[in-house]
Amino acid sequence: MEKKASSVKIQPPTYGKLVTILSIDGRGVRGIILGVILGYLEAQLQLDGEGARLADYFDIIAGTSTGGLITAMLAAPDCHNRPLFTAKGIVPFYLENCPKIFPQGWASLGSVLNTIKNLGGPKYNGVYLHKLIRRLLGSTRLHETLTSLVIPTFDIKKLQPVLFSSYEVSKNSSLDAQVSDICISTSVAPTYLAVHYFGIVDEAGRAHEFNLIVGGMVANNPTLITISEVSKQILNEDPDFFDIKPPMNYTRLLVISLGTGSNMSELKFAAKKASKWGLLSWLVKDGSSPLINVYSQGSADIVDYHHYKKTRI
Repeated sequence: MEKKASSVKIQPPTYGKLVTILSIDGRGVRGIILGVILGYLEAQLQLDGEGARLADYFDIIAGTSTGGLITAMLAAPDCHNRPLFTAKGIVPFYLENCPKIFPQGWASLGSVLNTIKNLGGPKYNGVYLHKLIRRLLGSTRLHETLTSLVIPTFDIKKLQPVLFSSYEVSKNSSLDAQVSDICISTSVAPTYLAVHYFGIVDEAGRAHEFNLIVGGMVANNPTLITISEVSKQILNEDPDFFDIKPPMNYTRLLVISLGTGSNMSELKFAAKKASKWGLLSWLVKDGSSPLINVYSQGSADIVDYHHYKKTRI
């Protein structure tokens, strides 16, 4: 049942004639909800014994923000070339570390102080987050993960998305970043954490720099871009893939897409109220950021729109 370590492109289907995709949304500490779901899923899939892991069953795992971190936890290799974490280990990990990543102030006074601090810089310094992720993932690079990954980010200097994909790495070695840098980058929500900068020297000796923020600016639900990555490899007539030819046969994709259980009724804003907001209110309002909520929820819902249109066709 055990897979070999991933090549530098999306692998052909492990079993039968389906490409299996696990897509994990972002939403910060709500990763606890994802951990509960994934723990149950892994337990149900352990047909070959308790040693089986989600990375053994999915050809591609995609994640944004907290979903990107979970993706790495499920697919990065340990010293025995097996996943670093079991799925059931995600919830204890979040319960232990989230209070240290996102420390809260004291009651109402802490809330006031945090709001004042937000005006001059990120709400959280990210020091603990950086140390934690680097300690967990070490120097592991994208091409070394146990199954193929897709993790979106956005480069604020180039003003364009940067997609860290196992398939793209096969064509562009400048994207073969350390998984720790990728996870930090896709987690950087503006106003909450500082922009992440790092550099890579590609195989030709050329230097590349990245100035990255949260992948939710590109795709809070990474399902659509992951399907696109699979489609590109199939359209390029990879001989390892089965007999899918253009036009793409989406019935050959088995996709499990996980959200974070947000109660969107609490996040909706009426025009009558929002019409009076200025810059500060759009950035911070009632303990959240309306602007970020709009971006992340919009990019997530557009995936459902595309899926509906494709299935209708």
